[in-house]
Amino acid sequence: MIPTVIPCQRHLFDIPEDIAYFNCAYMSPLMHKVVAAGEEAVKRKARPWQITPPDFFSTPEQARALFARLINARADDIAIIPSCSYGTATAALNLPVSKGQDLVVLQDQFPSNVYHWRELAAEREAQVVTIPRGGNDGWTPRILEAINADTAVVALPHCHWTDGSLIDLEAVGRRCREVGAGLVLDLTQSIGALPFDAAAVQPDFAVAAGYKWMMGPYSLGFLYVAPQHHDGRPLEHNWIARRDSKDFAGLVDYKTEFQPGARRFDMGEGANFTSMTMAVTALKQLLEWGVANTQATLAAMTAKIAERAAPLGLSASDASQRAGHFLGLGFPGDVPNGLPERLGQENVFVSVRGQSMRVTPHLFNNDADIDRLITVLGASL
Repeated sequence: MIPTVIPCQRHLFDIPEDIAYFNCAYMSPLMHKVVAAGEEAVKRKARPWQITPPDFFSTPEQARALFARLINARADDIAIIPSCSYGTATAALNLPVSKGQDLVVLQDQFPSNVYHWRELAAEREAQVVTIPRGGNDGWTPRILEAINADTAVVALPHCHWTDGSLIDLEAVGRRCREVGAGLVLDLTQSIGALPFDAAAVQPDFAVAAGYKWMMGPYSLGFLYVAPQHHDGRPLEHNWIARRDSKDFAGLVDYKTEFQPGARRFDMGEGANFTSMTMAVTALKQLLEWGVANTQATLAAMTAKIAERAAPLGLSASDASQRAGHFLGLGFPGDVPNGLPERLGQENVFVSVRGQSMRVTPHLFNNDADIDRLITVLGASL
């Protein structure tokens, strides 16, 4: 199906016309209806007699199913987590790593998908192999070359958090299966804006924080767990993850059995009545827009920004090598000191990560925002 360009959705957000917010990779704004859902949930907590035992299960199960649809997985494969690091720690606890084996990461990868592997390497006398930047053919060929019979785990994003450079995860997944390596993905900077197919990639674990491209609240995310790991070891042992936990009167009849699928990996208090309600509302909107449609719309927007930034001396990687929702603009030299702060004083909001100025729009941006970005950049350089 050919993607459809989505018209500007600014009316769904509380973004004044004089604000040009190109910083979704830092933190997305919340839609009006997500805020309203959270406010209503807070009011319910003020009257706890309105919260019944089934509420501990119904909304989390709805969120689990919606996220599964987003990545072409099953609800049984999804756990509810508070953060990327929680999900990565779960993966590290359940993947075999032996002395002398390799754990593969990228240069300048987001630290939540690095620190656990460094700790595990030190514990198991393994080694972290960091794939450097460089070359005109993107990350994928160098990643595939690094994966061999000594590789225990490959830990990657879908696109790099500093500049959006893409990785062919289907090719990486095939290579990992060929050598028996585990594949752990951090999808925080892509889920909701870049199509991902868990059935095609077949990772062992995939984590995603919800406050960026999933446009949800902070401190709530999701963990995909491949079926072969469903009997694994959770980070914590909470009551709701056990069999028959819906029977509140019988909770003192302690169970050794878990709920089915990946639910054993859920964080404690995953039923969070406020955040979970907000996440469900946001996920429904993402699915209504369609991730492929969102990607096509944002790709056209970042292409326009890249073209208009070029006369200012700012360079972007080839569109075929980066995710369409991400634009990393490079400078002839170092990034000018204090540039994001100077832009922020003019109500233009971007980030600097590494040596890139990260411009990450969403469906709330319009042509006036792009004009403002280019005008303010021109005056600041």
